[in-house]
Amino acid sequence: MSLLNRSKPREDAELNLIPLIDIMSVLVAFLLIYSTEVESVQNSKGVEIPQSTAEVKPESSVVVMITREHLFVQGEPVATIAEVQSSATVLVEPLREVLERPMLAGSVGAEELSSREVTVIADKNLPFEVVKRVMATCSSSSYGKISLAVLQKEKPANVAS
Repeated sequence: MSLLNRSKPREDAELNLIPLIDIMSVLVAFLLIYSTEVESVQNSKGVEIPQSTAEVKPESSVVVMITREHLFVQGEPVATIAEVQSSATVLVEPLREVLERPMLAGSVGAEELSSREVTVIADKNLPFEVVKRVMATCSSSSYGKISLAVLQKEKPANVAS
């Protein structure tokens, strides 16, 4: 009986792509709507970011991350926190050298120097002196805008009585 079934010519199967296209268009629309409101900043597991009620979202910029042990620029280790705390000057020299690299600075004119932005991601348990030194170094390296990354606090729901 199986021999008879194999000897019959088989019809070509058709694949209907219209339902697949419909599903894909719905997925694309969903991803476009919900992905525009998300602003992600590089984070490390060793950093607890403080919370804030600020409404303004940061723009993409150079990221300086301060963990409990290290200082990073764009993910590259620059110095340890012990080195930052023990420096004799207010400025952190290894950080200043990295921030003034041509690839980070780019080719900007004098009028655009004040618009350069750096985002500082700092652990909330760090001493303020460390964060202050990092921010002073950023401003001395011709970064006119310094943003401190925070988590937005959830607003309490308004309950109508």
